[in-house]
Amino acid sequence: MKKIGIKKLTVEAFSRYGSFTNMLNPTGDKMGASPVEFFRDGNQQFLGTANVVSYSACVVEQRPWIIDCAEYHNNTYETILIIDSDYLMHVSPAVPEGETPYDNLEVFLVPKGTVITVKSGVWHQAGFPYKGDITHIMCALPERAYANDCVVLSFPEDKKIEVVDEFID
Repeated sequence: MKKIGIKKLTVEAFSRYGSFTNMLNPTGDKMGASPVEFFRDGNQQFLGTANVVSYSACVVEQRPWIIDCAEYHNNTYETILIIDSDYLMHVSPAVPEGETPYDNLEVFLVPKGTVITVKSGVWHQAGFPYKGDITHIMCALPERAYANDCVVLSFPEDKKIEVVDEFID
């Protein structure tokens, strides 16, 4: 089984997949001063032609760090808020119809409190709690995107990838 290490989440490393903002330690443009500071437009989500956003909960329990599936959305970005523990998230670039993500997967360590927006076509799927038993996540997608704009690929046994707890550049 192929093994892959973990990358630190940086703007440069993640920009081909989407964007992110640390909601617990925000930076950037803001309005107001302490005790109320509003950090505006830190992360944005393209919704395609949809006019309704649904916020869904995802509870991810610890399990072996084996990547065995991935999904993408053709018509919308997906925004994911990592709520309460650090999280390992795998992504792979959008590819032409019929191509697979196996050889280009990267795994990022996403700190708790970070909101990630994944671009259309980018392969991703539920990841793994990092150094914890459970991670609670909020997913924002157009209503029913999981049913009408979601392509899921289950990896054959020889294409599954094991994540190892070592950092790479």
